[in-house]
Amino acid sequence: MKKFSAFMLHNVDIYLFFISLTVKVLIFSRQIQPNYFSYKSVLSPIIASALVLCSFLFLINKRKRIKFIMILDFLLSFIIICDVNYYRYFKDIPSVSVVRNGLLLGDVKSSVGSLFKFSDLLFLSDLVVFFIIKELYNHITSKNQKLSLKLASFLLVLLSGCMLNGYYINRLSIEQPRLLSTMFNRVYIANELGIINAHSVDIFNEVKNDVSKHTLLSKEKENDIKTFLETNSTSKSVNLKGEGEGKNLIMIQVEALQQFVINKTIDGKEITPNLNKWVKKSAYFNNFFYQVSGGGTSDAEFMTNNSLYPAPSGAAYYLYAGNEYNSLGNALKNSGYSTAAFHGYKSTFWNRDVMYKNEGFDNFFNERDFNIDSQVGLGLSDKSFLSQSLEKLKTMQKPYYSFLITLSSHFPYDDQKNYGNFYSGELSGTLIGDYINAIHYTDEALGSFFDNLDKEGILKDSVVVLYGDHNAIPDNKKDDLAKFEGVSELNDLQWAMLQKVPMFIHFPEDKNNGVYDTFGGEMDIYPTLANIFSIESKNMLGKDLFNSTEGTVLFRNGSFTDGNIYYHSPSNTYYDITSGQKLSEDETLKGKKDDALTQLEYSDDILKHNLLKKYMVDSN
Repeated sequence: MKKFSAFMLHNVDIYLFFISLTVKVLIFSRQIQPNYFSYKSVLSPIIASALVLCSFLFLINKRKRIKFIMILDFLLSFIIICDVNYYRYFKDIPSVSVVRNGLLLGDVKSSVGSLFKFSDLLFLSDLVVFFIIKELYNHITSKNQKLSLKLASFLLVLLSGCMLNGYYINRLSIEQPRLLSTMFNRVYIANELGIINAHSVDIFNEVKNDVSKHTLLSKEKENDIKTFLETNSTSKSVNLKGEGEGKNLIMIQVEALQQFVINKTIDGKEITPNLNKWVKKSAYFNNFFYQVSGGGTSDAEFMTNNSLYPAPSGAAYYLYAGNEYNSLGNALKNSGYSTAAFHGYKSTFWNRDVMYKNEGFDNFFNERDFNIDSQVGLGLSDKSFLSQSLEKLKTMQKPYYSFLITLSSHFPYDDQKNYGNFYSGELSGTLIGDYINAIHYTDEALGSFFDNLDKEGILKDSVVVLYGDHNAIPDNKKDDLAKFEGVSELNDLQWAMLQKVPMFIHFPEDKNNGVYDTFGGEMDIYPTLANIFSIESKNMLGKDLFNSTEGTVLFRNGSFTDGNIYYHSPSNTYYDITSGQKLSEDETLKGKKDDALTQLEYSDDILKHNLLKKYMVDSN
């Protein structure tokens, strides 16, 4: 008993670290999945991962160990704090690829700062306890344990942790095949295995993927992907075939424009009166979703210009900037179009200066090409940006493709001195109240731009596409959005249906105007335009919205909807959209889920192995 007591006292710092780490990961798990959190289901995997980490501490001498524990505790706590804040905005867990890309945090400090809460620092509070222990160790002499005892303790704890981890990881891989290899749903993995295991699996997959990039894809898989792309071609489209042939294409990607503000009034005043007017004059798709991942705005650009899914983590604009693409810009250039991208911010942000060249843009008008005479939020105001862009459009050789990205309505929408005070209601001062003011400002800028396009006679020779790039209201502010929508709370299905963004296509003389109910997303814009402009529609994963009978929309985390059912990947739950009821998985639903994962894997393989380069050579 004396020896056992001495052993326990000698390693008390390890036990405290083990308990502290377990509690922190439990708290984190509770924060990311409050509706589906279960102490019973996640506690054992968390303990298993903590055991593996703690096992190595038995090998370190006592005096050095407490310092090592403090450093390790700080690093793990810092990672958890970063995970929490990343989740608040992206509803995802950051990956190695995200860290590798750097997330451009230096350029979005206000966005990141608005997410941070001082209560997050509680994750670091146990450092005080370890500091006290360190001071006590400095005044207490104790003998080092025998090497044999250290090794025995290390091996026993390590093997226990590994066996438990193996059991839970294997169980999850059986329940959700391909989940751990694709990492398409990191939130679900973190909720089932704990954040330590989630990051460990991600690191393993990142190393494996780096190796796989340098290995050849099997001929069978390569042919499967090629066959799917050929089958998915929209070349047999009939509706609106060639409707825009020879016309200019003006595509506008609006920062953080969500559908819930369209046709919405507050105290008798429309939030977006100008967009509402042009929606009525255009082909408006009222079931259109953003499909971005960790690349945010750049993912939206990537999908609309390439009809490929974004990278599962990180940004395709960084990871695959060296690939060859059958992009919208390249296709139109081959049809005699001049091409240009416009954005009133830094050319290097999201690696645009490199990527736009690959996507076939002759020119990229960026911050250096505009007179920065008015700043709102991150950079050049939308009003000045669109006004100056119009002047540049007038000098472009016709027909042209111009791609414009707005900026002023960027999160966290706190530039009140420039936005004005359109909204001063109950939610004034909250994120959603600020957003309403911000998007009202952008609506004014867009209204002036459209009116001037009309006055200059440009609209009669142009097809104009406008869509929102991603969500405006992060998950941690859903209660405010529920209040704005007049409901007590939002369940997963209701929240998912609020992730729609406006998308309309305006034709000359307001042709083809009306509401189109087909479910679609950003992946579908390029195939739709390929039909309208009579350009080749090869190597696309999306669909032509004017000629599709099925409206399946896939999301990067494995969720999907076909207009009838919605599959919520983080909770592995199916919903009937009409009734709102949960559905039990059957063979049909399982088949839909497998098809979704297959398409995401195909897109990943296309990017990882630069397959379009090979397919384009083969087609020639």
